[in-house]
Amino acid sequence: MQIESRGFIFDDAPTPSCHASTVLPLADGTALAAWFGGTAEGRDDVDIFAARCVGGVWQPPQRITADPRLPHWNPVLFRKADGSVILFFKVGKKIAYWQTYFALSRDGGLTWTAPQPLVPGDTSGGRGPVKNKPIRLADGTVIAPASTEQPDWVAFADISHDDCATWEKHSLIPVRKISGGKGVPMIQPTLWQSPDGNVHALLRTSRGHAYRSDSTDGGRTWSLARPTGIKNPNSGLDLAQTADGRLFLVSNPCARNWGCRAPLTLSVSEDGGGSWQTAMTLETRQSPDDEFSYPAIVAAGDRLYITYTWQRRKIAYVVIRL
Repeated sequence: MQIESRGFIFDDAPTPSCHASTVLPLADGTALAAWFGGTAEGRDDVDIFAARCVGGVWQPPQRITADPRLPHWNPVLFRKADGSVILFFKVGKKIAYWQTYFALSRDGGLTWTAPQPLVPGDTSGGRGPVKNKPIRLADGTVIAPASTEQPDWVAFADISHDDCATWEKHSLIPVRKISGGKGVPMIQPTLWQSPDGNVHALLRTSRGHAYRSDSTDGGRTWSLARPTGIKNPNSGLDLAQTADGRLFLVSNPCARNWGCRAPLTLSVSEDGGGSWQTAMTLETRQSPDDEFSYPAIVAAGDRLYITYTWQRRKIAYVVIRL
């Protein structure tokens, strides 16, 4: 395993702050990335930015907005079965009342359609993927890892049987009760399907460790979520599965809870997520305020494509050859 390419998507930042990237390699060698940027997270001037990497060079980003009066959040890229690319993202003043929008590109990210609601009339706090990419099951079904924060942190799968045209919201992932009768707060799942057809989720929590849940019916219902040995200081994480079945996880394995966003490591599991070993450290902590966060990872062929927030000022891009 070695780093083939490493750098930033832009040197001259289009906005003072940026966060929450997503990445998607295409069959022709192009790579796409998107993130949100503006004055600061949650400000009304925050929009989505999307960029293309052609021949190893990132092109100037495009601004995508559904409403210039409202903050935008958490873009997610996904390739549809027909080869077009769908870009999901959230829009809203408050996270608990997000609405999910999407735009389509049929030319590899050169142009995008006007954004429109993913589920018209939805007031649940967001549908479709919330941070991490959907997965396509062996039967073609698309499962989006979803969560809402209205009023509590809960996670579920949003399922599409028609390649992202319509969506069905399914059961919440069950959790144990903690203080005050509430469940363990869990959001932002990342998903994979094992060779037996079962679907699995790792989730960000506020309990110091990532939790795991499993589904034997394609994401419709889930087992009681349980803690794993993966340290998680209430920070975003993402994983990708390679063709040989290995799982690669990018996360902040920090012992402190809340606010800790360094180091950033790549871990590997060769037993379906049962155990993990650190494969590479992508960023180390140099000062208490360092932030290397909200990673995204995609496996394609013999490469891993990774993006993440770098100090809230840039989006880092890493390609690793396996």
